Amino acid sequence: MRTVRDIRVLENIPVLVRAPLNVPVENGTVVNDYRLRRALPTLTYLREHGARIVLISHIGEQGTETLAPVAEALGKLISGVSFCGETVGERARAAVRALAAGDLLVLENLRRNAGEKNNDTAFARELAELADIFVEDSFDTCHRAHASIVGVPEFLPSYAGLLLEEEVRELSAALQPEHPALAVIGGAKFSTKEAVLIALLEKYDHVFVGGALADDFLKAAGQPVGKSLVSGADPDHIKKLLGNPKLVLPVDSLVVAADTVGTPGAHDAGRVAAEGQVRDEESILDSGPGTAALLAELAGKAKTVLWNGPLGKYENGFTDATDAFARAVAASGAHSVVGGGDTVAAIEGLSILPKFSFVSTGGGAMLDFLAKGTLPGIAALDNTLFT
Repeated sequence: MRTVRDIRVLENIPVLVRAPLNVPVENGTVVNDYRLRRALPTLTYLREHGARIVLISHIGEQGTETLAPVAEALGKLISGVSFCGETVGERARAAVRALAAGDLLVLENLRRNAGEKNNDTAFARELAELADIFVEDSFDTCHRAHASIVGVPEFLPSYAGLLLEEEVRELSAALQPEHPALAVIGGAKFSTKEAVLIALLEKYDHVFVGGALADDFLKAAGQPVGKSLVSGADPDHIKKLLGNPKLVLPVDSLVVAADTVGTPGAHDAGRVAAEGQVRDEESILDSGPGTAALLAELAGKAKTVLWNGPLGKYENGFTDATDAFARAVAASGAHSVVGGGDTVAAIEGLSILPKFSFVSTGGGAMLDFLAKGTLPGIAALDNTLFT
């Protein structure tokens, strides 16, 4: 890929940067600035070379959220940050014209305009008219065929940022792991994980399936799962993977009465159920201690560990297996590659982030890249007509 290092002239040039600004905000305050910190190398490089930096991003899922608190948080990490409450139009153009060399301008949430998710050509052109060069540095969104990701490169010379470059390099290396190699995939929705599971089963020695995703596999294997969350995926697709000797499933589970899920104290009232011992009225909310011990043993023997997704219903406090595995990987000495919002939050919460070899900013983007070896946002850079 061509990166920002390949841009010949940056002094006083307006540069449009698709940046990883989609961070958690609570009560108008950014509560985790990890992605903002990962954006700094590219922003610092552009600043040091005198560019006028225009940052675009989405935030949240509703399309009504604002990037104003994100701009404020970014301003605490790097100076010269301003915010414009519009994404395109005269106000946005005037704010760009007012930028001095080295300054940064954050434009409003891209998804406030329907043209973003619809990959509207007119919206992409309006974005492109704000600058002379486009830099893609938001790996976490490169799996989306949105206007700011695949549309803008049709109108501007386009380059990868330093974060995107690092993500591609590290995840490409993860597709050629040093053995023994362990992959752990958690979360839910088999339909979104099938492709990556197939790819990893070809390249890794052990592939563990955890989280709600494991419920689909346990059910397809003929085990009772009570009222646990299952996705309704085609059981024949799952059974094809069940026949692979590299596939590893939980050997026990932490279960609770289904009608107590989400209530205070549900975790403490849970019990450990061995294989085949989940009752009709129960739900699986986490992997059990036997599974945690099995994963710790596999991690201890591995030279490569790849991990994406929590092993339990993390948002409801079922964190035991996730935390135990995080500690085991950190202590393993293996080359470790991790990603996914809850996974990274767990690692940060344990204050062991520096012990991991590479932490991706992507969740779904990481899985899609591992399954396909590229993403729409990366392909758009490769296909640019500009040299």
